[in-house]
Amino acid sequence: MSNDSTHILGNFQKALDDLQADLSRMASLVEKNFDSALRGLVGRDNNACAEVIADDEEIDQLEKKIDQDGLRIIMLYQPVASDLRTVVSAMKVSSNLERVADQAVGIAKRARKMNKNPEIPEARLIEPLHETAAKLLRRAMDAFRKGDVDAAVDVKRADDELDKAYKELAKNLTRRMEGDPGRIKDYLDLQFIARFLERVGDHAKNICEDAVFAEAAVDIRHGGELPSDS
Repeated sequence: MSNDSTHILGNFQKALDDLQADLSRMASLVEKNFDSALRGLVGRDNNACAEVIADDEEIDQLEKKIDQDGLRIIMLYQPVASDLRTVVSAMKVSSNLERVADQAVGIAKRARKMNKNPEIPEARLIEPLHETAAKLLRRAMDAFRKGDVDAAVDVKRADDELDKAYKELAKNLTRRMEGDPGRIKDYLDLQFIARFLERVGDHAKNICEDAVFAEAAVDIRHGGELPSDS
């Protein structure tokens, strides 16, 4: 192999490594913000709410950087097969992470508004839903990093559990709202927060679909067939 070819391959690998490092940093920030948003709600911590909202700009900029760097890699090195899938999937994952960050901001804003009112015990009902959503997100990113198709498929299937939990919580909050109309605004905010958490599960599922595509070259979106050994 010529020195030029070795140099090009080395630059290409570094570009891939940098892209994945940015994606990992973005995931860490999103997970932190997602946990802080819950602390803002349940702990009535307005500082945590403010941090979530302030940190969202850095997450947005990371998404833009990953997109720009991914396109640069494609145009400059013209990767094929698994390398191309890795780049494209990383760009798609960053988009889903950015949307999770948006859900965290939505929770923080609703929590900050609720914190102006007397504490409502039903806010604690959000905790199990958040725990499930956070776990799905962490497992999805772990499956993507490791290229673990089986783990990704398991997380995709587990999203159904979050959907069921969300529906049960929504019904519970509606019943409590009917019994305490004086706190209807707070109950509505909790309904919105529960919906935000349910959407995080959808984004975790999307990340799993990207993990499967990157590793196995199989598109399992919208009812597509799962890999034969899953």
